[in-house]
Amino acid sequence: MRHQLFIGGRFVDAESGETLATLNPHDNSTIAQVALAGKADVDKAVAAAKRAFPAWSRMAAADRGRILLKLADLIEANTEELARLESLDTGHPVRDSRKLDVPRTAACFRYFGGMADKFQGETIPVEAGFLNYTLREPVGIVGQVVPWNFPLMFTSWKMGPALAAGNCIVMKPAEITPLSSLKIVELMAEAGMPEGVVNMVPGLGHVVGQYIAEHPEIAKIAFTGSTATGKRVVQASAGNLKKVQLELGGKGPNIVFEDAFLPAAVNGSAWAIFHNQGQACIAGSRLMLHEKIADEFLDKFLPLAKSIRLGNPLDDATEMGPLTSAQHQERVLSYVEVAKGEGGEVLAGGKAPGGDLQRGCYVEPTIVRAQSWRDRVAQEEVFGPFVTVLTFKNDEEAMAIANGTDYGLGSGLWTGNLARAHRFARDLHAGMVWINSYKRVNPGSPFGGVGQSGYGREMGFDAMREYTQVKSVWVNIDAQIPPHFVR
Repeated sequence: MRHQLFIGGRFVDAESGETLATLNPHDNSTIAQVALAGKADVDKAVAAAKRAFPAWSRMAAADRGRILLKLADLIEANTEELARLESLDTGHPVRDSRKLDVPRTAACFRYFGGMADKFQGETIPVEAGFLNYTLREPVGIVGQVVPWNFPLMFTSWKMGPALAAGNCIVMKPAEITPLSSLKIVELMAEAGMPEGVVNMVPGLGHVVGQYIAEHPEIAKIAFTGSTATGKRVVQASAGNLKKVQLELGGKGPNIVFEDAFLPAAVNGSAWAIFHNQGQACIAGSRLMLHEKIADEFLDKFLPLAKSIRLGNPLDDATEMGPLTSAQHQERVLSYVEVAKGEGGEVLAGGKAPGGDLQRGCYVEPTIVRAQSWRDRVAQEEVFGPFVTVLTFKNDEEAMAIANGTDYGLGSGLWTGNLARAHRFARDLHAGMVWINSYKRVNPGSPFGGVGQSGYGREMGFDAMREYTQVKSVWVNIDAQIPPHFVR
Protein backbone atom coordinates (compact mmCIF):
# COMPACT_ATOMS: atom_id res chain seq x y z
CA MET A 1 0.00 0.00 0.00
CA ARG A 2 1.21 3.50 -0.82
CA HIS A 3 0.69 5.98 2.00
CA GLN A 4 2.01 9.20 0.45
CA LEU A 5 0.62 11.96 -1.72
CA PHE A 6 1.03 11.59 -5.49
CA ILE A 7 2.22 14.83 -7.09
CA GLY A 8 4.01 15.35 -10.40
CA GLY A 9 4.28 11.62 -11.06
CA ARG A 10 5.91 10.78 -7.70
CA PHE A 11 4.82 9.65 -4.26
CA VAL A 12 5.88 12.31 -1.76
CA ASP A 13 5.35 13.17 1.89
CA ALA A 14 3.12 16.08 2.83
CA GLU A 15 4.93 19.41 3.21
CA SER A 16 3.92 19.46 6.89
CA GLY A 17 4.98 15.87 7.47
CA GLU A 18 1.53 15.19 8.98
CA THR A 19 -0.27 11.89 8.59
CA LEU A 20 -3.75 10.61 9.40
CA ALA A 21 -4.68 7.07 10.38
CA THR A 22 -7.01 5.19 8.07
CA LEU A 23 -9.00 2.63 10.05
CA ASN A 24 -10.47 -0.80 9.37
CA PRO A 25 -14.21 -0.36 10.14
CA HIS A 26 -14.50 -4.06 10.95
CA ASP A 27 -12.68 -3.57 14.25
CA ASN A 28 -11.49 0.07 14.21
CA SER A 29 -7.85 -1.01 14.06
CA THR A 30 -5.32 1.17 12.22
CA ILE A 31 -4.48 0.04 8.69
CA ALA A 32 -1.92 2.72 7.88
CA GLN A 33 -0.82 6.29 8.51
CA VAL A 34 -1.47 8.20 5.29
CA ALA A 35 0.17 11.52 4.38
CA LEU A 36 -2.18 14.41 5.11
CA ALA A 37 -2.10 17.13 2.46
CA GLY A 38 -2.40 20.82 3.20
CA LYS A 39 -2.72 23.97 1.12
CA ALA A 40 0.97 23.95 0.17
CA ASP A 41 0.58 20.46 -1.26
CA VAL A 42 -2.44 21.54 -3.31
CA ASP A 43 -0.37 24.40 -4.72
CA LYS A 44 2.35 21.93 -5.71
CA ALA A 45 -0.23 19.64 -7.33
CA VAL A 46 -1.78 22.52 -9.28
CA ALA A 47 1.66 23.61 -10.46
CA ALA A 48 2.42 20.06 -11.64
CA ALA A 49 -0.91 19.88 -13.46
CA LYS A 50 -0.29 23.28 -15.04
CA ARG A 51 3.08 22.12 -16.39
CA ALA A 52 1.55 18.94 -17.79
CA PHE A 53 -1.54 20.49 -19.37
CA PRO A 54 -0.15 21.87 -22.68
CA ALA A 55 1.32 18.54 -23.80
CA TRP A 56 -1.55 16.41 -22.47
CA SER A 57 -4.33 18.54 -23.96
CA ARG A 58 -2.59 18.57 -27.37
CA MET A 59 -1.77 14.86 -27.39
CA ALA A 60 -3.71 12.94 -30.03
CA ALA A 61 -7.01 11.92 -28.47
CA ALA A 62 -6.45 8.31 -29.53
CA ASP A 63 -3.15 8.28 -27.61
CA ARG A 64 -4.85 9.56 -24.46
CA GLY A 65 -7.44 6.85 -24.98
CA ARG A 66 -4.81 4.13 -25.25
CA ILE A 67 -3.42 5.05 -21.84
CA LEU A 68 -6.88 4.76 -20.29
CA LEU A 69 -7.43 1.42 -22.02
CA LYS A 70 -4.09 0.19 -20.65
CA LEU A 71 -5.14 1.37 -17.20
CA ALA A 72 -8.39 -0.62 -17.47
CA ASP A 73 -6.38 -3.74 -18.30
CA LEU A 74 -4.10 -3.18 -15.29
CA ILE A 75 -7.09 -2.70 -12.99
CA GLU A 76 -8.48 -6.05 -14.10
CA ALA A 77 -5.06 -7.68 -13.67
CA ASN A 78 -4.96 -6.37 -10.08
CA THR A 79 -8.56 -7.24 -9.23
CA GLU A 80 -7.86 -9.20 -6.08
CA GLU A 81 -5.52 -6.63 -4.56
CA LEU A 82 -7.87 -3.74 -5.35
CA ALA A 83 -10.92 -5.61 -4.06
CA ARG A 84 -9.30 -6.51 -0.75
CA LEU A 85 -7.87 -3.01 -0.33
CA GLU A 86 -11.30 -1.45 -0.93
CA SER A 87 -13.00 -3.84 1.47
CA LEU A 88 -10.36 -3.38 4.15
CA ASP A 89 -10.66 0.41 4.03
CA THR A 90 -14.41 0.88 3.48
CA GLY A 91 -16.19 -2.20 4.83
CA HIS A 92 -17.57 -3.27 1.43
CA PRO A 93 -18.09 -7.04 1.38
CA VAL A 94 -15.20 -8.36 -0.70
CA ARG A 95 -17.62 -10.34 -2.86
CA ASP A 96 -19.12 -7.00 -3.97
CA SER A 97 -15.76 -5.27 -4.34
CA ARG A 98 -14.53 -8.13 -6.51
CA LYS A 99 -17.65 -8.57 -8.65
CA LEU A 100 -18.95 -5.00 -8.82
CA ASP A 101 -16.58 -2.24 -7.75
CA VAL A 102 -13.43 -3.35 -9.55
CA PRO A 103 -15.14 -4.41 -12.81
CA ARG A 104 -17.17 -1.19 -12.88
CA THR A 105 -14.00 0.85 -12.35
CA ALA A 106 -12.24 -0.89 -15.23
CA ALA A 107 -15.33 -0.62 -17.44
CA CYS A 108 -15.60 3.13 -16.86
CA PHE A 109 -11.96 3.82 -17.73
CA ARG A 110 -12.34 1.57 -20.79
CA TYR A 111 -15.49 3.37 -21.92
CA PHE A 112 -13.85 6.79 -21.77
CA GLY A 113 -10.65 5.40 -23.25
CA GLY A 114 -12.74 4.51 -26.28
CA MET A 115 -14.61 7.81 -26.14
CA ALA A 116 -11.47 9.98 -26.28
CA ASP A 117 -11.24 10.16 -30.08
CA LYS A 118 -14.99 10.02 -30.76
CA PHE A 119 -16.14 13.20 -29.04
CA GLN A 120 -16.42 15.84 -31.75
CA GLY A 121 -17.67 19.31 -32.52
CA GLU A 122 -20.37 20.33 -34.98
CA THR A 123 -20.76 22.21 -38.25
CA ILE A 124 -23.59 24.72 -38.04
CA PRO A 125 -25.60 25.94 -41.09
CA VAL A 126 -25.32 29.73 -40.96
CA GLU A 127 -25.72 32.44 -43.61
CA ALA A 128 -24.24 31.96 -47.07
CA GLY A 129 -20.56 32.71 -47.44
CA PHE A 130 -19.58 31.57 -43.95
CA LEU A 131 -18.43 28.30 -42.43
CA ASN A 132 -19.20 27.96 -38.72
CA TYR A 133 -17.91 25.06 -36.67
CA THR A 134 -17.40 24.31 -32.98
CA LEU A 135 -14.42 22.91 -31.12
CA ARG A 136 -14.71 21.01 -27.86
CA GLU A 137 -11.76 22.04 -25.70
CA PRO A 138 -10.71 20.81 -22.25
CA VAL A 139 -11.46 23.26 -19.44
CA GLY A 140 -7.92 23.00 -18.03
CA ILE A 141 -7.03 21.96 -14.49
CA VAL A 142 -9.94 20.30 -12.70
CA GLY A 143 -10.33 19.68 -9.00
CA GLN A 144 -12.18 16.52 -8.04
CA VAL A 145 -13.42 15.58 -4.57
CA VAL A 146 -14.71 12.02 -4.11
CA PRO A 147 -16.57 10.55 -1.12
CA TRP A 148 -15.85 7.60 1.13
CA ASN A 149 -18.72 5.30 0.15
CA PHE A 150 -17.40 4.13 -3.27
CA PRO A 151 -13.87 5.58 -3.43
CA LEU A 152 -12.50 3.16 -6.03
CA MET A 153 -15.40 3.42 -8.45
CA PHE A 154 -15.68 7.20 -8.14
CA THR A 155 -12.07 7.68 -9.22
CA SER A 156 -13.05 6.31 -12.63
CA TRP A 157 -16.35 8.22 -12.80
CA LYS A 158 -14.51 11.48 -12.25
CA MET A 159 -11.13 10.83 -13.89
CA GLY A 160 -12.29 8.92 -16.97
CA PRO A 161 -14.12 11.71 -18.82
CA ALA A 162 -11.81 14.45 -17.53
CA LEU A 163 -8.71 12.70 -18.87
CA ALA A 164 -10.31 11.60 -22.13
CA ALA A 165 -11.20 15.24 -22.79
CA GLY A 166 -7.61 16.39 -22.20
CA ASN A 167 -7.82 17.92 -18.72
CA CYS A 168 -5.30 17.57 -15.89
CA ILE A 169 -6.48 16.62 -12.40
CA VAL A 170 -5.98 17.43 -8.74
CA MET A 171 -8.07 14.90 -6.80
CA LYS A 172 -8.86 14.71 -3.11
CA PRO A 173 -10.05 11.28 -1.98
CA ALA A 174 -11.95 11.05 1.28
CA GLU A 175 -9.46 11.23 4.13
CA ILE A 176 -10.91 8.11 5.77
CA THR A 177 -10.75 5.91 2.62
CA PRO A 178 -7.74 6.94 0.49
CA LEU A 179 -6.06 3.60 -0.15
CA SER A 180 -7.69 2.39 -3.36
CA SER A 181 -7.34 5.84 -4.96
CA LEU A 182 -3.60 5.79 -4.22
CA LYS A 183 -3.36 2.35 -5.81
CA ILE A 184 -5.10 3.65 -8.94
CA VAL A 185 -2.54 6.43 -9.47
CA GLU A 186 0.23 3.86 -9.03
CA LEU A 187 -1.35 1.84 -11.84
CA MET A 188 -1.75 5.01 -13.90
CA ALA A 189 1.99 5.59 -13.77
CA GLU A 190 2.51 1.99 -14.91
CA ALA A 191 0.06 2.56 -17.78
CA GLY A 192 2.19 5.46 -19.06
CA MET A 193 0.28 8.47 -17.72
CA PRO A 194 2.60 11.51 -18.10
CA GLU A 195 3.89 13.13 -14.92
CA GLY A 196 1.61 15.76 -13.47
CA VAL A 197 -1.51 14.85 -15.41
CA VAL A 198 -3.08 13.26 -12.31
CA ASN A 199 -2.24 14.34 -8.76
CA MET A 200 -3.72 12.76 -5.60
CA VAL A 201 -3.84 14.79 -2.38
CA PRO A 202 -5.61 13.05 0.53
CA GLY A 203 -6.55 15.68 3.07
CA LEU A 204 -9.27 17.06 5.30
CA GLY A 205 -12.35 18.34 3.53
CA HIS A 206 -12.49 21.69 5.31
CA VAL A 207 -8.84 22.32 4.45
CA VAL A 208 -7.91 20.65 1.16
CA GLY A 209 -11.41 20.32 -0.29
CA GLN A 210 -12.16 23.95 0.55
CA TYR A 211 -8.88 25.13 -0.98
CA ILE A 212 -9.44 23.17 -4.18
CA ALA A 213 -12.85 24.83 -4.49
CA GLU A 214 -11.29 28.25 -3.91
CA HIS A 215 -8.09 27.83 -5.93
CA PRO A 216 -7.77 30.52 -8.63
CA GLU A 217 -5.94 28.26 -11.10
CA ILE A 218 -8.45 25.39 -10.96
CA ALA A 219 -10.99 25.85 -13.75
CA LYS A 220 -13.59 23.36 -12.59
CA ILE A 221 -14.52 21.43 -9.46
CA ALA A 222 -16.47 18.17 -9.49
CA PHE A 223 -17.76 17.20 -6.06
CA THR A 224 -19.67 14.18 -4.76
CA GLY A 225 -20.91 14.34 -1.18
CA SER A 226 -23.53 15.88 1.05
CA THR A 227 -25.86 18.66 -0.02
CA ALA A 228 -24.66 20.92 2.81
CA THR A 229 -21.03 20.61 1.71
CA GLY A 230 -22.03 21.04 -1.93
CA LYS A 231 -23.49 24.44 -1.11
CA ARG A 232 -20.21 25.46 0.50
CA VAL A 233 -18.36 24.30 -2.62
CA VAL A 234 -20.51 26.59 -4.76
CA GLN A 235 -19.78 29.54 -2.48
CA ALA A 236 -16.03 28.82 -2.46
CA SER A 237 -15.93 28.52 -6.26
CA ALA A 238 -17.14 32.06 -6.84
CA GLY A 239 -13.68 33.63 -6.64
CA ASN A 240 -12.73 32.68 -10.18
CA LEU A 241 -16.20 31.62 -11.38
CA LYS A 242 -15.00 28.07 -11.87
CA LYS A 243 -17.28 25.52 -13.48
CA VAL A 244 -19.06 23.42 -10.83
CA GLN A 245 -20.49 19.90 -11.02
CA LEU A 246 -22.29 18.48 -7.98
CA GLU A 247 -23.57 14.99 -7.21
CA LEU A 248 -25.20 15.29 -3.81
CA GLY A 249 -27.63 13.54 -1.51
CA GLY A 250 -30.79 11.61 -2.19
CA LYS A 251 -33.91 10.17 -0.57
CA GLY A 252 -34.95 7.75 -3.27
CA PRO A 253 -38.58 6.63 -3.50
CA ASN A 254 -38.92 2.93 -4.28
CA ILE A 255 -42.59 2.45 -5.19
CA VAL A 256 -44.28 -0.97 -5.23
CA PHE A 257 -47.71 -1.00 -6.88
CA GLU A 258 -50.47 -3.52 -6.33
CA ASP A 259 -49.77 -5.22 -9.68
CA ALA A 260 -46.03 -5.66 -9.10
CA PHE A 261 -44.39 -9.08 -9.32
CA LEU A 262 -43.67 -9.31 -5.61
CA PRO A 263 -40.73 -11.76 -5.56
CA ALA A 264 -38.74 -9.46 -7.85
CA ALA A 265 -39.88 -6.35 -5.99
CA VAL A 266 -38.91 -7.79 -2.60
CA ASN A 267 -35.43 -8.83 -3.72
CA GLY A 268 -34.90 -5.64 -5.70
CA SER A 269 -35.97 -3.49 -2.77
CA ALA A 270 -33.53 -5.25 -0.46
CA TRP A 271 -30.74 -4.58 -2.96
CA ALA A 272 -31.90 -0.96 -3.28
CA ILE A 273 -31.34 -0.21 0.41
CA PHE A 274 -28.96 -2.79 1.88
CA HIS A 275 -26.25 -3.00 -0.79
CA ASN A 276 -23.09 -1.33 0.55
CA GLN A 277 -24.81 -1.03 3.94
CA GLY A 278 -27.18 1.56 2.47
CA GLN A 279 -24.30 3.98 2.00
CA ALA A 280 -25.36 5.14 -1.45
CA CYS A 281 -26.86 8.43 -2.56
CA ILE A 282 -29.21 6.54 -4.88
CA ALA A 283 -30.40 4.07 -2.21
CA GLY A 284 -34.11 3.26 -2.24
CA SER A 285 -34.51 4.57 1.30
CA ARG A 286 -38.26 5.33 1.08
CA LEU A 287 -40.09 2.06 0.52
CA MET A 288 -43.56 3.04 -0.70
CA LEU A 289 -46.10 0.20 -0.71
CA HIS A 290 -49.61 0.17 -2.11
CA GLU A 291 -51.87 -0.49 0.86
CA LYS A 292 -53.41 -3.57 -0.82
CA ILE A 293 -50.09 -5.46 -0.91
CA ALA A 294 -48.21 -3.81 1.99
CA ASP A 295 -48.71 -6.62 4.49
CA GLU A 296 -47.93 -9.37 1.96
CA PHE A 297 -44.80 -7.52 0.87
CA LEU A 298 -43.55 -7.02 4.43
CA ASP A 299 -44.22 -10.66 5.26
CA LYS A 300 -41.54 -11.49 2.69
CA PHE A 301 -39.29 -8.43 3.07
CA LEU A 302 -38.78 -8.58 6.85
CA PRO A 303 -37.45 -12.16 6.95
CA LEU A 304 -35.18 -11.42 4.00
CA ALA A 305 -33.69 -8.39 5.75
CA LYS A 306 -33.17 -10.33 8.97
CA SER A 307 -31.43 -13.14 7.07
CA ILE A 308 -28.68 -10.90 5.63
CA ARG A 309 -25.30 -12.16 6.85
CA LEU A 310 -23.30 -9.46 8.62
CA GLY A 311 -19.60 -10.06 9.12
CA ASN A 312 -16.00 -9.34 8.32
CA PRO A 313 -15.99 -7.76 4.85
CA LEU A 314 -12.94 -9.86 3.88
CA ASP A 315 -14.99 -13.05 4.39
CA ASP A 316 -16.52 -14.25 1.10
CA ALA A 317 -19.67 -15.32 2.97
CA THR A 318 -20.40 -11.80 4.25
CA GLU A 319 -23.37 -10.08 2.60
CA MET A 320 -23.28 -6.83 4.58
CA GLY A 321 -20.21 -5.32 6.19
CA PRO A 322 -19.75 -2.45 8.64
CA LEU A 323 -20.46 1.19 8.01
CA THR A 324 -17.33 3.04 7.03
CA SER A 325 -16.70 4.91 10.29
CA ALA A 326 -17.72 4.95 13.93
CA GLN A 327 -18.99 8.51 13.54
CA HIS A 328 -21.31 7.46 10.76
CA GLN A 329 -22.51 4.42 12.71
CA GLU A 330 -23.49 6.75 15.53
CA ARG A 331 -25.32 9.05 13.13
CA VAL A 332 -27.34 6.24 11.54
CA LEU A 333 -28.33 4.80 14.90
CA SER A 334 -29.45 8.26 16.06
CA TYR A 335 -32.21 8.11 13.45
CA VAL A 336 -33.73 5.12 15.21
CA GLU A 337 -34.41 7.40 18.16
CA VAL A 338 -35.72 10.08 15.79
CA ALA A 339 -38.16 7.55 14.34
CA LYS A 340 -39.37 6.46 17.76
CA GLY A 341 -39.81 10.08 18.79
CA GLU A 342 -42.01 10.66 15.75
CA GLY A 343 -44.20 7.68 16.61
CA GLY A 344 -42.61 5.34 14.10
CA GLU A 345 -42.45 1.58 14.56
CA VAL A 346 -39.15 -0.29 14.29
CA LEU A 347 -40.04 -3.48 12.38
CA ALA A 348 -36.50 -4.89 12.19
CA GLY A 349 -33.00 -4.03 13.35
CA GLY A 350 -32.48 -0.63 14.87
CA LYS A 351 -29.31 -1.50 16.75
CA ALA A 352 -25.71 -2.56 16.45
CA PRO A 353 -25.07 -6.31 16.62
CA GLY A 354 -23.23 -7.79 19.57
CA GLY A 355 -20.73 -10.60 19.82
CA ASP A 356 -17.67 -10.58 17.60
CA LEU A 357 -18.94 -7.57 15.63
CA GLN A 358 -19.39 -5.12 18.49
CA ARG A 359 -15.90 -3.64 18.05
CA GLY A 360 -16.76 -2.60 14.51
CA CYS A 361 -19.09 -0.06 12.91
CA TYR A 362 -21.96 -2.43 12.23
CA VAL A 363 -25.69 -1.65 12.13
CA GLU A 364 -28.34 -4.31 11.63
CA PRO A 365 -30.61 -3.98 8.57
CA THR A 366 -33.22 -1.57 9.90
CA ILE A 367 -36.83 -1.19 8.74
CA VAL A 368 -39.02 1.54 10.21
CA ARG A 369 -42.71 2.21 9.52
CA ALA A 370 -43.25 5.97 9.60
CA GLN A 371 -46.37 7.76 10.72
CA SER A 372 -46.22 10.27 7.87
CA TRP A 373 -44.27 10.95 4.71
CA ARG A 374 -43.44 14.32 6.27
CA ASP A 375 -41.53 12.73 9.17
CA ARG A 376 -37.81 13.44 9.39
CA VAL A 377 -36.97 9.80 8.70
CA ALA A 378 -38.91 10.10 5.43
CA GLN A 379 -37.33 13.42 4.47
CA GLU A 380 -33.69 13.38 5.62
CA GLU A 381 -30.92 11.25 4.13
CA VAL A 382 -29.84 8.65 6.70
CA PHE A 383 -27.25 7.04 4.41
CA GLY A 384 -27.25 3.64 6.03
CA PRO A 385 -29.07 0.28 6.12
CA PHE A 386 -32.20 2.12 7.18
CA VAL A 387 -35.40 2.07 5.14
CA THR A 388 -38.59 3.98 5.90
CA VAL A 389 -41.88 2.23 5.00
CA LEU A 390 -44.79 4.32 3.75
CA THR A 391 -48.12 3.29 2.23
CA PHE A 392 -50.33 4.89 -0.42
CA LYS A 393 -53.85 4.40 -1.78
CA ASN A 394 -53.58 5.37 -5.47
CA ASP A 395 -51.26 6.68 -8.17
CA GLU A 396 -51.91 10.33 -7.32
CA GLU A 397 -50.95 9.86 -3.69
CA ALA A 398 -47.89 7.84 -4.68
CA MET A 399 -46.68 10.63 -6.95
CA ALA A 400 -47.24 13.26 -4.29
CA ILE A 401 -45.28 11.30 -1.70
CA ALA A 402 -42.49 10.40 -4.12
CA ASN A 403 -42.02 14.04 -5.12
CA GLY A 404 -42.50 15.27 -1.57
CA THR A 405 -38.81 15.88 -0.76
CA ASP A 406 -36.23 18.45 -1.81
CA TYR A 407 -34.03 15.70 -3.26
CA GLY A 408 -34.23 14.35 -6.81
CA LEU A 409 -31.57 11.75 -7.56
CA GLY A 410 -32.64 8.11 -7.99
CA SER A 411 -36.17 6.69 -7.99
CA GLY A 412 -37.80 3.39 -8.85
CA LEU A 413 -41.13 1.67 -9.35
CA TRP A 414 -42.40 -1.87 -9.66
CA THR A 415 -45.48 -2.39 -11.81
CA GLY A 416 -46.89 -4.40 -14.69
CA ASN A 417 -48.78 -1.39 -16.07
CA LEU A 418 -46.84 0.03 -19.02
CA ALA A 419 -48.76 3.33 -19.18
CA ARG A 420 -48.22 3.91 -15.46
CA ALA A 421 -44.51 3.13 -15.79
CA HIS A 422 -43.99 5.74 -18.50
CA ARG A 423 -46.18 8.30 -16.73
CA PHE A 424 -44.17 8.00 -13.52
CA ALA A 425 -40.89 8.07 -15.46
CA ARG A 426 -42.03 11.37 -16.96
CA ASP A 427 -43.37 12.99 -13.78
CA LEU A 428 -41.01 11.84 -11.04
CA HIS A 429 -38.77 14.68 -9.85
CA ALA A 430 -35.52 12.76 -10.29
CA GLY A 431 -32.47 12.52 -12.48
CA MET A 432 -32.83 8.73 -12.83
CA VAL A 433 -35.79 6.35 -12.86
CA TRP A 434 -35.59 2.55 -12.68
CA ILE A 435 -38.62 0.50 -13.71
CA ASN A 436 -38.89 -3.03 -12.30
CA SER A 437 -35.27 -2.68 -11.17
CA TYR A 438 -33.18 -0.43 -8.97
CA LYS A 439 -29.63 1.00 -8.78
CA ARG A 440 -28.57 0.08 -12.31
CA VAL A 441 -25.55 2.04 -13.58
CA ASN A 442 -23.49 1.90 -16.77
CA PRO A 443 -20.61 4.08 -18.05
CA GLY A 444 -22.70 5.10 -21.05
CA SER A 445 -25.75 6.21 -19.05
CA PRO A 446 -25.84 9.72 -17.49
CA PHE A 447 -25.87 9.76 -13.68
CA GLY A 448 -26.98 12.76 -11.63
CA GLY A 449 -29.84 14.57 -10.02
CA VAL A 450 -32.01 17.66 -9.74
CA GLY A 451 -33.04 19.91 -6.89
CA GLN A 452 -31.02 19.44 -3.71
CA SER A 453 -29.34 16.41 -5.33
CA GLY A 454 -27.12 18.70 -7.40
CA TYR A 455 -26.50 19.41 -11.06
CA GLY A 456 -24.31 18.13 -13.86
CA ARG A 457 -23.90 14.52 -14.93
CA GLU A 458 -21.38 11.75 -14.53
CA MET A 459 -20.81 9.23 -17.34
CA GLY A 460 -21.79 9.02 -20.96
CA PHE A 461 -21.54 11.84 -23.51
CA ASP A 462 -22.96 14.20 -20.90
CA ALA A 463 -19.85 13.74 -18.75
CA MET A 464 -17.61 14.65 -21.68
CA ARG A 465 -19.63 17.84 -22.11
CA GLU A 466 -19.10 18.61 -18.42
CA TYR A 467 -15.32 18.49 -18.89
CA THR A 468 -15.14 20.54 -22.10
CA GLN A 469 -16.06 24.02 -23.23
CA VAL A 470 -17.35 25.03 -26.65
CA LYS A 471 -15.49 27.38 -28.99
CA SER A 472 -17.34 28.71 -32.02
CA VAL A 473 -15.19 29.38 -35.10
CA TRP A 474 -16.41 31.54 -38.02
CA VAL A 475 -14.71 31.48 -41.43
CA ASN A 476 -15.58 33.93 -44.21
CA ILE A 477 -15.12 31.62 -47.19
CA ASP A 478 -15.95 34.34 -49.76
CA ALA A 479 -13.58 36.91 -48.32
CA GLN A 480 -11.82 39.24 -50.77
CA ILE A 481 -8.58 40.90 -49.72
CA PRO A 482 -8.90 44.72 -50.04
CA PRO A 483 -6.41 46.18 -52.55
CA HIS A 484 -4.58 48.32 -49.98
CA PHE A 485 -3.65 45.11 -48.06
CA VAL A 486 -2.07 43.49 -51.12
CA ARG A 487 1.76 43.75 -51.22
